[in-house]
Amino acid sequence: MTSVNADLLERLAQRAEAEGLLDVAYAEVDSPIGHLLVASTPKGVVRLSFPSEDEADVLDELATRLSPRILEAPAKLDAVRRELDEYFEGHLKNFKAKLDWTLTGQGFRHEILKHTAKIPYGGTSTYMEMATKAGNRKAYRAAGNALGSNPIPVIVPCHRVLATGGGLGGYGGGLEVKERLLHLEGAL
Repeated sequence: MTSVNADLLERLAQRAEAEGLLDVAYAEVDSPIGHLLVASTPKGVVRLSFPSEDEADVLDELATRLSPRILEAPAKLDAVRRELDEYFEGHLKNFKAKLDWTLTGQGFRHEILKHTAKIPYGGTSTYMEMATKAGNRKAYRAAGNALGSNPIPVIVPCHRVLATGGGLGGYGGGLEVKERLLHLEGAL
């Protein structure tokens, strides 16, 4: 993107925000695991997509579930983009970005993701432990499903949840990405 285009996008984003017309800002992030898309509302980061996800589908999901007033506004996401860069460089242990939990749903799924957000850098948990913390020890498969549909991966570290026997389990970004993130954090 040229600086003229970047400047124009920034002015459009500022004007849309000033006029109350910007509900969701998004930006691209290059990372060691590939091209990510991060989106934020005034409440905080609402979505982070993996390289395996189609960007148009992600934006359509945001428009459908949140608001059609979406604009690419990289400057609005500079802080979280910087945090992601620092994380992937191995310098950031705790994300400070505010989160918008809207896309996590309610009930059990939401509880699973809230508890997952508390797993410390370099630590791990299991699907059964997450299910227990959310109030239903036997619902470890449902916990896996909740983690598999995490709208804010990496920041809400579902990669830190493993199978009870110590196996990796599944991962929305693919097992290679999960293993890479765990190695980055020294958990494997």
